[in-house]
Amino acid sequence: MIDKIIEFKSDIIRILIATIALILSYFGFTIYSIDPCWISIILCAVPIVVGAFQGLVFEHDIKADVLVAIAIIASILIGETFAAAEIAIIMEIGGLLEEITVSTTQLRIEKLIELQPPTARIIRDNREKIINSLDVKTGDIVKILPGETIPADGIVIEGHSTVNQAILTGESELIDKMENDEVFAGTINNYGALKVKVISDGKENSLQKLIQMIEEVNTEDTPIIRQADKWANWIVIISFTTAILTLIFTRDIIRAVTVLVVFCPCALILATPTAIIAAIGNLSQNGILVKNPAVLESMHAADEIIFDKTGTLTTGIPKVVSKQAIDCNEEEFMKITASLESYSEHPLAQAILEHYNKNDYYKIDDSEIELGMGIKGYLNDKPVLVGNKKLFSKYNLELPAIPEENIVNASTEIYTYYDDKFLGVTYIKDTLREKIKNTVDILSEKYNTVLLTGDNEEVAKDIAEQLDIDEVYPNCLPETKLSFIREEQSKNKEVIMIGDGINDASAMKKANVGLAMGDVGSDITIDSSDMVFMNGNIDYLPFVLDMSRKTINTINVGITFSLVLNTIAMVLGIMGILTPITGALVHNVGSVLVIIFAALLFKQKNKYVTK
Repeated sequence: MIDKIIEFKSDIIRILIATIALILSYFGFTIYSIDPCWISIILCAVPIVVGAFQGLVFEHDIKADVLVAIAIIASILIGETFAAAEIAIIMEIGGLLEEITVSTTQLRIEKLIELQPPTARIIRDNREKIINSLDVKTGDIVKILPGETIPADGIVIEGHSTVNQAILTGESELIDKMENDEVFAGTINNYGALKVKVISDGKENSLQKLIQMIEEVNTEDTPIIRQADKWANWIVIISFTTAILTLIFTRDIIRAVTVLVVFCPCALILATPTAIIAAIGNLSQNGILVKNPAVLESMHAADEIIFDKTGTLTTGIPKVVSKQAIDCNEEEFMKITASLESYSEHPLAQAILEHYNKNDYYKIDDSEIELGMGIKGYLNDKPVLVGNKKLFSKYNLELPAIPEENIVNASTEIYTYYDDKFLGVTYIKDTLREKIKNTVDILSEKYNTVLLTGDNEEVAKDIAEQLDIDEVYPNCLPETKLSFIREEQSKNKEVIMIGDGINDASAMKKANVGLAMGDVGSDITIDSSDMVFMNGNIDYLPFVLDMSRKTINTINVGITFSLVLNTIAMVLGIMGILTPITGALVHNVGSVLVIIFAALLFKQKNKYVTK
């Protein structure tokens, strides 16, 4: 971006000198008997002419600048050097404004690069050392002081603080971080000093991956831009033909030159990329990475939205949703359960420990994991078991009868047994993402919603009923999901697939639009997607679909406006009402208006989410 700023400064100086020379020419000043407007022509007209004909000769591309170049040359040949200089200056000013506007939109994405701190403070042999942050390696210990940007992805091993993760997630809320919590490169440490164990090399951290994915985005490959470029090429040919006919029938070269100037399709060419860049910038600041800009054209017109369950509709993190003490008070039941589960690393055990949320445990002896069933041990020399039905079947223990009204549907039941009796049962299940019900309700108004999940029928139907999803298909393997999407597409349906796991990657790749959950998604899934919810907030999906629709509307309005304006200006030029100079003004005003209108997409707010 620094190079861009330097380029802008040099362009401003060049245009300023050319403008001063043109003013001197207007008042009749000469420099060694030479009209100063030639300085303007050399500084502004020559670059336009050279650039236009280089594109014509080497790229075989009839660009809009060709018309302006011809208009400038024609003006010089008929002795209208002042007009040639003024046209060139006006066009250069317009071009500079366009560049600044477009670069401003790109800056919102490019600033990510600046968020990687240049250095990192690592601790080796009990000594602090400053190194290049990109040279940090997995296993290094990094110290981050309050107010500093975190240089690498890692796990907190000492200290606690609050961290601003807005640049990666789009969420402005500060996140508490303590021991064993994960932190990400590019986020800001707000409160206390942290020591972090690095979990990925400096050049492979989450920020660098995000930058790499953004750099791979190519807006020029989108179908609507390619179509606009084809239209622009035809307009150039029509404009040139019209200018020749105007010269033949009016015998007025000024009118012909005016037609060349006003009918340049610059506004038409700019309408699409500026709108897409503005939309991408808006989504990126909301934590949504657009990897394939082409989907912004089509996704709002999809017929069907297909969801994976775990990690997409749900958090992917099991939680205790209910518990029932049977032959023991609830506090003692949970303390014994947590005491034994503290010896297990299983996700269900971690869910129980998180729910218990105390460090007050009994001492357990001879703990032993029973794979796929639970865990056993001894408390006060008496056996204690915590696990599922299989565990107690193995030890020929009959499970207690639970009142039907207390049973939680589609949950995992974990029983606790101690001192020859069942103390209670804990119900654990994967919980729905916050606000997901409202999101699905909004989507169901316009789209058919489908749940494809590898879970069993009971769990799948439970989720579908809670969210009022239209269709549900349980026990889906990766190939099942892929086949379903192929079948829907064979019916001429456009489908959006949203997932997070490796088993969703092929289906997302095949779908018309693939969306990945970046907070829990695997690298393969993210690589296979067209768009990534870096914040994991699927409730932003209605906003994304709305932005898709507004982007297309903005492009269509910009193209229509540019065509109407150019046509009216061309007619006025043929009639002699517009001159080359006033035509150049009209042309650039039209281009700038189109850019400003497209840039309004930056300001679009998410009306579907209340923070």
